[in-house]
Amino acid sequence: MQPPKVTVAQVIEKRVVEWREFTGRTEAIETVEVKPRVSGHIQEIHFQSGQLVKKGDLLFKIDPRWHQAEFDQREAEYAQAKSRLETSEREAKRTSQLLASKAISTEEAEARQSRFNEAKAGLLAAEAARNFSRLDLDFTEIRSPIDGRVSRALVTPGNFVSGLAGNGTLLTTIVTVDPVYVYANFDEQSLLKFNELIRSNALASDGGKVPVELALGNEEGYPHRGAVESLDNRLDAGTGSILLRALFPNPDGAILPGLFARIRVPLSTEYPALMISEGAIGTDQAQKFVLALTSSNTVEYRAVKLGPSIDGLRVVRSGVKEGDQVVVNGLQRARPGQPVTPEKGVPSEGKGIAQR
Repeated sequence: MQPPKVTVAQVIEKRVVEWREFTGRTEAIETVEVKPRVSGHIQEIHFQSGQLVKKGDLLFKIDPRWHQAEFDQREAEYAQAKSRLETSEREAKRTSQLLASKAISTEEAEARQSRFNEAKAGLLAAEAARNFSRLDLDFTEIRSPIDGRVSRALVTPGNFVSGLAGNGTLLTTIVTVDPVYVYANFDEQSLLKFNELIRSNALASDGGKVPVELALGNEEGYPHRGAVESLDNRLDAGTGSILLRALFPNPDGAILPGLFARIRVPLSTEYPALMISEGAIGTDQAQKFVLALTSSNTVEYRAVKLGPSIDGLRVVRSGVKEGDQVVVNGLQRARPGQPVTPEKGVPSEGKGIAQR
């Protein structure tokens, strides 16, 4: 009988980084509930739902007429207080001269000085009241406190809104767009390995940040690049995990808060790894093996220890060496010690990114 035909591929060496994949959720860095600081009736709305706004952009306008009238009254009171101060100041300045010529009594001199002091205090009080009413008038224009994306208006023009502290009417919300946070639960074993690499300064990239990659639910691969921002201060004993927070640039606004996301975190430095096709790996009870080709085209059984997979290729820790030929198609026809007719097969090159 003719030796059976099998497809073989070469064991190749590539530089890879081992990554660990986690699931998480995206969150905005800042979320603001927009509430009025003064009470009144909504007069105008100056934005569209979902619009990008800048800090200081006008969002709502409350009818300002009552607050304008209050400010005008406080302005008049301030002018009166200022006039009283000027009059009492002139009287106080003449006091010493009149007292020296005995034109007034000591009691009258003290009264004039007292009226001057009272006028100064009255002017300060009037100025404070005027400034307070000016704030109320300014607060009739409700502006965006941050840059971000605004939600829909929760009230319409004509509705009365409350500006009472702790009981203000919610008008809308704004979330920041760029950058965004991604939260994921980091398991204990990954955390220990991650911390070991951090202590040895083996993972830091530009700026001292640890790089991470992200993919949304409808994306292939990991097109978004970011960095680990922080880890929580304790491990949750119930779940055996710790909360990781990563920061990702989002200049086009494609990553919305609340989305499901997949992120992967490096758990090794870049190193040269031997890789074979996934199709070359066989299972013998609990043992993984490959069938290698000898120089005489006979099959040799080799037990192997495997690492993570990489785009159809598998990292091999031990059992083969670079350049070895292993059977990738025809494992059922090949028998250890028997000759075969090999046909060349070329494994995919992969991307050099290992994933558990």
